[in-house]
Amino acid sequence: MATPHVLLVDDSCVDRFVAARVLESCNVKVTVVEGAKQALEFLDMEHDVKLILTDYCMPDMSGYDLLVEVKKSPKLNHLPVVITCTDDVPERIKNCFDGGAKDYIIKPIKVDNVPRLLSYI
Repeated sequence: MATPHVLLVDDSCVDRFVAARVLESCNVKVTVVEGAKQALEFLDMEHDVKLILTDYCMPDMSGYDLLVEVKKSPKLNHLPVVITCTDDVPERIKNCFDGGAKDYIIKPIKVDNVPRLLSYI
């Protein structure tokens, strides 16, 4: 199997570092961007991303906003989107699932989460 490519979207440098290291330790190719707008620009140029792992709480455009943009795009709507957050807010989690998210994972991302993430690819 080819190495899966995950687009990691998070405005926190610490959270980006931790999640990238965890994914890379499991032989996952990771591209890191700081925000949803950068993610959409990257996805417009890149075609081998297999999963989007995005923080919920980001300035300018939230992870939920990114999810909505991905799901309404004919070019991108096939991509699984997993939302991450430090908050366990039931209404937010429900909204993400209703919007098409494959999963909602409480940070920090752990090695134990990786098989579940890869199952969405």
